[in-house]
Amino acid sequence: MEIKAKMPGKVETVIVKVGDTVEKGQKVLICEAMKMKTPMASPCDGTVTEINAVVGNRINPGDVLMIIE
Repeated sequence: MEIKAKMPGKVETVIVKVGDTVEKGQKVLICEAMKMKTPMASPCDGTVTEINAVVGNRINPGDVLMIIE
C-alpha cells in the first residue's frame, strides 16, 4: 500500500526504515507544511518495503513517500 503526500511541503522526519514491521495507525513519518508538522500513519499492518521520503526534500501532493506491503 502506498503512502502519498496529501499537500505540498517537506519531509521533516522518517520514523521507520525498510524492513520494519508496522501496525495500522502507527506513525511512520512527519511532514511539514506551512509551519505545521503533520504525522502520517500506516494505513495497514505490514512491512516497510520502500521509502522514497528523504528528510529535507520538498514533496508535492500525490508523491509516493513510502510503500508498505
